[in-house]
Amino acid sequence: MTVSFNGLEMGLGNLARLSNAQSRSISAENFTGEKGKGGMAVDGTGAKVARELGQGWKVSPSIHIQPLETVTLADIEGPGAIKHIWLTVHPDFWRCLILRMYWDDETSPSVETPLGDFFCNGWCERANVNSLPVSVNSAGGFNCFWEMPFRKHARITLENLASAEIAGFYYQVDYVLTEVPEDMAYLHAQWRRSNPLPYKEVHTILEGVKGQGHYVGTYMATGVNNNGWWGEGEIKFYLDGDQDWPTICGTGTEDYFGGAWNFEQPKGQYAPFSTPYLGLCQVIKPDGLYRSQQRFGMYRWHVMDPIRFQQDLKVTIQALGWANRSWGEPRYLPLQDDIATTAFWYQTEPHADFSRKLTLRETEVV
Repeated sequence: MTVSFNGLEMGLGNLARLSNAQSRSISAENFTGEKGKGGMAVDGTGAKVARELGQGWKVSPSIHIQPLETVTLADIEGPGAIKHIWLTVHPDFWRCLILRMYWDDETSPSVETPLGDFFCNGWCERANVNSLPVSVNSAGGFNCFWEMPFRKHARITLENLASAEIAGFYYQVDYVLTEVPEDMAYLHAQWRRSNPLPYKEVHTILEGVKGQGHYVGTYMATGVNNNGWWGEGEIKFYLDGDQDWPTICGTGTEDYFGGAWNFEQPKGQYAPFSTPYLGLCQVIKPDGLYRSQQRFGMYRWHVMDPIRFQQDLKVTIQALGWANRSWGEPRYLPLQDDIATTAFWYQTEPHADFSRKLTLRETEVV
């Protein structure tokens, strides 16, 4: 029998197919993912509590990350693809840990984003997410299922921007070693924040992308600085040479993220939701004392409707609300909100260098 399936692009429709792909997993119990080398540690974060049991009894389940340290979570020789990542760490650190991913020995990361925002949790407070690419579960289990192919090499790092030690970072990177088809592109993700967004300017989600690829998702963490409704802003996709006017133009923020009519249901309340491809996954309300602003988390995955580009891509979104309607004819009001977005896309390499030295002041939640 000839087995030709490479084990990628998995789903219920091909789950019965045999493959020669090799399953591997990296964690604190097997830092290299090497075959037959898991659970062998004799020293680690669990050594003290495992002292009566010894080797093989959860001796090294996690790592500590020192102040300002960058650790390597995975270093893999290809070809292959990362299929799943699970991790957990205290919510206080979700914005000060910077996740980076490098494909095929590149020096500029293809993924660069605060850890929490990559998993649709940008406000350092857990919001459960029940989508296909990203799942966040009780009580802080982060999962992603973005398929991440690489041909030569894959490297994942995590930088601690804080001046405090992070104790108890747990993680697992599941991947396969297999042949990667020529037409499979590489995952990219970029984080940007406007805090506050200057008056009458738009927030740029993504720009400077060169090459062929397809845009697959947006996570947006919005902190509202005005009373009233805040989500009239349009998202715009500038494709392949578009200049002043985009090819794709949305009709409102809540429309793009799959809701309608201000996300209001029942009247006077926001109605959070989380579905396979889109959601208003987080609504943080003022508490009447020190928590004075409303904050929201939203995602939109273009899994079934990727936005394809051949040469270049730029994505923007407006912050737009309503002026005081009791003063006359209704009119829009440009807002100056705190907007942080994470863009997800696949493209050919090499990519345009978008990396920069993120700072604690830039990423912090206040």
